[in-house]
Amino acid sequence: MTDTPAELDGWVDELADALGLGLAAGEVPTGLLLDLTREAAHGITRPAGPLTTYLIGLAVARGVSPADAAEITRAALAARTV
Repeated sequence: MTDTPAELDGWVDELADALGLGLAAGEVPTGLLLDLTREAAHGITRPAGPLTTYLIGLAVARGVSPADAAEITRAALAARTV
């Protein structure tokens, strides 16, 4: 497996299917999640990255839109770095 965007999108789609999530191809906001993961890892501490992504996933599963979850996450990060 190469580390290209197409390969990454393919992996995300494969894993979503394997997990039985019923998502359409390309439905996962991969770029947004990677950006937020990086921001948390650099703004808090490296292990905060994947944990942040997990919590965003829980929020989305409970009805928060990905855009709103991103906004809330960025606000929380900004509050921590002030």
